[in-house]
Amino acid sequence: MKLENIPQIHNAKSDNFFLLAGPCAIEGEDMALKIAERVVEIADKLKIPYVFKGSFKKANRSRIDSFTGIGDEKALKILRKVSETFKVPTITDIHEINDAKLAAEYVDILQIPAFLVRQTDLVVAAAETGKTVNLKKGQFMSPEAMQHAVNKVTDCNNEQVMVTDRGTMFGYKDMIVDFRGIPTMREFAPTVLDVTHSLQQPNQTSGVTGGRPDMIETIARAGVVNNVDGLFIETHFDPANAKSDGANMLDLKYLEKLMTNLVAIRQTINTF
Repeated sequence: MKLENIPQIHNAKSDNFFLLAGPCAIEGEDMALKIAERVVEIADKLKIPYVFKGSFKKANRSRIDSFTGIGDEKALKILRKVSETFKVPTITDIHEINDAKLAAEYVDILQIPAFLVRQTDLVVAAAETGKTVNLKKGQFMSPEAMQHAVNKVTDCNNEQVMVTDRGTMFGYKDMIVDFRGIPTMREFAPTVLDVTHSLQQPNQTSGVTGGRPDMIETIARAGVVNNVDGLFIETHFDPANAKSDGANMLDLKYLEKLMTNLVAIRQTINTF
């Protein structure tokens, strides 16, 4: 994958990690624009290549009464408005084959969720749109196994593919990041570390996923030190009242300080 081939990407030659960041789910236009405006400001200041992230729908929910979205096309139109307003690329996840063609009309990168990354028809549908594809490593998969997922995309004559590690299941209610996987997966494709999802604590008896946002900087620093190509961070100005994944999201007010620290670390690593 060539970062500069992603439409409207800025700072591609900055030698920084790139950033995929935004809310877990699109809850409305005002919230999406508010979050995007702040992250764009931070990314431009620190010369970080930035992609706005937001799910147009949430298909993988623990309970039937969990928030799943505001309507597919309504949310996708908001993603398009974010892109047009701030001149940045956007990414969203897809869950069904038909989602690929629909979402590709609105966003620049299609993401395959971790639980679905072995679904060949879904991966192929994303690849055949010609969009950049982000493959999230299954919580149940080894880093080595992601080579086959990458090959499914490249075998469709699409070289625009990246891999994202979002942790591995550790018991029933926790995740762990094995940093040995980063150099392994970088042999197959540019590799992103999903910091916030790696700190999820799923399968809670309440049916609502928990998390450890206090460990976000710890995990992110380790990723940057180990030469990860990009970082994935879900952020919200009011995580306690976010409609999805609030328990492990980063409060937006802490993002600039975190990014400043991480950029300083990357600059040091680049001298080695």
